Amino acid sequence: MEISGIISAIVIGIVIGILGRLVVPGRQRIGILLTILVGIVAALIGSALAGAFGVADTNGVDWIEWLIQIGLAALGVAALDRTRARR
Repeated sequence: MEISGIISAIVIGIVIGILGRLVVPGRQRIGILLTILVGIVAALIGSALAGAFGVADTNGVDWIEWLIQIGLAALGVAALDRTRARR
């Protein structure tokens, strides 16, 4: 992976993490760095899943891939929030 790919993964991860956090109702007890990390991981896993399902490259905007990534980010944010709440 080239440096431009890494930088774009980080930027997309930030956006995905923030959107995932907005989808989860209520207040989350995780910081912005964890949100960004969840977003980056969700973006990478979501891209892999979209590729496996054959919906990664479509004409125009890849809405299905974005929905998969945002859904994974929301699950990650909710899971981390629950682990933080138990402490």
